[in-house]
Amino acid sequence: MERRAEAPPQGLDFTVENVEKALHQLYYDPNIENKNLAQKWLMQAQVSPQAWHFSWLLLNMDKVPEIQYFGASALHIKISRYWNDIPADQYESLKSQLFTQITRFAGGSKIVLTRLCVALASLALSMMPEAWPCAVADMVRMFQAEDSNVDGRARCLALLELLTVLPEEFQTSRLPQYRKGQVRSVLAQECGSVFPLLEQLLQQQDSPGFIKQKVLKCFSSWVQLEIPLMDCENLIQAAFTSLQDPELFDTAVEAVVNAISQPDAQRYVNTLLKLIPPVLGLQEQLRQAVQSGDMETSHGICRIAVALGENHSRALLDQVEHWQSFLALVNMIMFCTGIPGHYPVNETTSSLTLTFWYTLQDDILSFEPDKQAVYQQVYRPVYFQLVDVLLHKAQFPSDEEYGFWSSDEKEQFRIYRVDISDTLMYVYEMLGAELLSSLYDKLGRLLTNTEQPSTWQHTEALLYGFQSIAETIDVNYSDVVPGLIGLIPRISISNVQLADTVMFTIGALSEWLADHPVMINNVLPLVLQALGNPELSISSVSTLKKICRECKYDLPPYAANIVAVSQEVLMKQIHKTSQCMWLMQALGFLLSALQVEEILKNLHSLITPYIQQLEKLADETPNPSNKLAIIHILGLLSNLFTTLDISHHDDDHESNEVKKLPVQQGPNPVVVVLQQVFQLIQKVLSKWLNDAQVVESVCAIFEKSVKTLLDDFAPMVPQLCEMLGQMYSTIPQASAIDLTRQLVHIFAHEPAHFPPIKALFLLVTSVTLTLFQQGPRDHPDIVDSFMQLLAQALKRKPDLFLCSNLDVKAVFQCGVLSLKFPEAPTVKASCGFFTELLPRCGEIAPVGQVVHENGKVLLQAVLEGVGGQASRSLMDHFAEILFALNKHCFSYLSVWIKEAMQQDGFPSARVSPEQKETFSQQILRERVNKRRVKEMVKEFTLLCRGLHGTEYTADY
Repeated sequence: MERRAEAPPQGLDFTVENVEKALHQLYYDPNIENKNLAQKWLMQAQVSPQAWHFSWLLLNMDKVPEIQYFGASALHIKISRYWNDIPADQYESLKSQLFTQITRFAGGSKIVLTRLCVALASLALSMMPEAWPCAVADMVRMFQAEDSNVDGRARCLALLELLTVLPEEFQTSRLPQYRKGQVRSVLAQECGSVFPLLEQLLQQQDSPGFIKQKVLKCFSSWVQLEIPLMDCENLIQAAFTSLQDPELFDTAVEAVVNAISQPDAQRYVNTLLKLIPPVLGLQEQLRQAVQSGDMETSHGICRIAVALGENHSRALLDQVEHWQSFLALVNMIMFCTGIPGHYPVNETTSSLTLTFWYTLQDDILSFEPDKQAVYQQVYRPVYFQLVDVLLHKAQFPSDEEYGFWSSDEKEQFRIYRVDISDTLMYVYEMLGAELLSSLYDKLGRLLTNTEQPSTWQHTEALLYGFQSIAETIDVNYSDVVPGLIGLIPRISISNVQLADTVMFTIGALSEWLADHPVMINNVLPLVLQALGNPELSISSVSTLKKICRECKYDLPPYAANIVAVSQEVLMKQIHKTSQCMWLMQALGFLLSALQVEEILKNLHSLITPYIQQLEKLADETPNPSNKLAIIHILGLLSNLFTTLDISHHDDDHESNEVKKLPVQQGPNPVVVVLQQVFQLIQKVLSKWLNDAQVVESVCAIFEKSVKTLLDDFAPMVPQLCEMLGQMYSTIPQASAIDLTRQLVHIFAHEPAHFPPIKALFLLVTSVTLTLFQQGPRDHPDIVDSFMQLLAQALKRKPDLFLCSNLDVKAVFQCGVLSLKFPEAPTVKASCGFFTELLPRCGEIAPVGQVVHENGKVLLQAVLEGVGGQASRSLMDHFAEILFALNKHCFSYLSVWIKEAMQQDGFPSARVSPEQKETFSQQILRERVNKRRVKEMVKEFTLLCRGLHGTEYTADY
């Protein structure tokens, strides 16, 4: 018994006995490693020449279905993937053997029958039309012939299975493009042999349900071959009739939807018009399904109505004389949009209809003005009705009912509301300002009607509609917003969902508030009050951030209050980490508009508690909990400094020009604070230098500050460079290189501040080169950042490469090594480095010398990558290097590429010397058009990988 459990040795012969043993192992061996080995061996067996022999033997009737299935699968693989290995004189015997096997299995195992049908389908696709002219008609004839051994129904089912898998196999086949077109048109013609048979089987009174079901599936499969819609008319009508039979309903829906949805269908307008009455005829069945809570039926009927409306609205709108029947279809879809019940608990249908409303609107607005005006008259009222329906659907259920919903249902409902929001925003294009007025009137009536108190759900939905539009559409010119801002404080906020929507609506109106600052005081108290409620964390903090960003020049009177409330909620730790960070950004915007002494005063009160905490933490022995606290405090500081900008670099709004404050004299407040805490940060670092996350958080403070302050950061440069140098020399981390890159970028053209940055750049380079000597494979992130630093230096300050103590050759060799890393981002960064380096060959002597002496090694590495060593997603980046080599080192490249391509099997054994020569010549000829070079590289890499002309290239 022990022997049985062992994995089949790799050298084992591919015989029937061994295949059966391996299958037994795959299905029944408890050891997962043995299963994997067996699977690997079986995959080799399937593609081996012996598969032709053992596959037929495995189909013997005395074998179990798992073994038979493997035999049928192996046949399919051989036929579909290795067609060219089959001699033409064996086609006929292969065909008749498959027919025989399918007939034998007609009453046997369903899974084996299907695989055999797929194998025959694959054979037919490869043979038609030349070697097997009327393949489909032959199949129908073969199975209709009397065969006393096989029951007629079983034969009929086998034929239907074969006809169903034939189009499916065509869709997934590996036929070359030209053959695909040829075979598609042959199949489309052959539907004449299939459809009459299907019609006959559907209309026969004695056809059992399972046969009719198979017929509908077969029809579904064939319509995807772009068969003219009029040829499908009879079967579509028969499918409509089948919708009355509960057993056939789902399959009939699928068939009708597939037939209507094929792209080619819009050419057959008369047939489409004939389909409207049967679709409208389903309305009674739809109403009954809704009343009885039959979600499957209502869903299916809705799919049919939407398929007709969404795919063909343009073609049907064009038939102006039939406008009433199309309007009736639109109203049927409206019924589906407003189907009773709450999505997704009582219904799942309404979401299917939303795209239809986009399509219809696009089609109406695409007509010439006269026709558009006519349709606007008909459809504006429909779209106003749609808004009412959508806002009704967006309403929350009662608190009690919502309490019973699962978290998954709540999340689906949230996404559904976002889809409704997007639809309302889109509909605004059709209805314009009148839409806002109508929402405002409804909200006003709701809030001022004392006799009939409204539910909070109704109020919330109307506000949600407003917010959906105001978030993306410029409402600055709307005359209803002042009224809305006036109404907001009148809303009695009784629960979280309503409070959230009130917050988000205020946030959506923040740009309007910037233009109407007198209204800020109407809503700001509500926002500050909400800040104290953890349940409103996201909405209140994001709204405050928007107000502080958009209205900062009008907030100084409220600044003390905003800072005080924010400080209180931060100290009470009401909010999660990310909301705390947003809140700090909000305060950064707010403080930016104050006078320097005010900023410093507020910063002092805001930051002092955190600095004291940090001082305490810096004295403690490192452990996981104080690490989180340190990262949190450093994060708060860096988020504050991200937005605290007194030079107003970010103000590109002309409207704010008038409000700009006079340019401040003296040091920047951020620099003042950074200098005060610098030693403390160094102390924290000294203890946590080993921890990449803490180092990253420290670097982030300076990186955010440098990005915001730009030149104002200059006073900090010397001490920061010194600290970075010490950090990187002790334990190299990618975040330190990224910050160095930022400094090079901003101060490259500042002679006064550049010397310490230059010294830091040389130090980082030298430390990283040492790292390369020790083995850089464990540090792809450092290599990635280093390559980006080198590229930035070449871009902004190329004369750094003239420094006598910069080893350009070593840097070049590191770049070549990095091109061979398995991590795609690292390779991409290395390509970026070479793309910047090569154009400098002429102007920087050391670079020119190194490239001329070592360029061949670079070319070799690039060609290895193209030859299959690197991911295909990187080919454009390798093409950039080849283009730069050709443009800047042409005379060298022509020699190098010839030498490289002379190596046997390089860059891949799959390309012939002629193909290599063609590629080399193409590259050398193209020195202007980079896009062409990218195409050549893509083409060549497919040849090198043996993928040229296969399905893998389709999306490439």
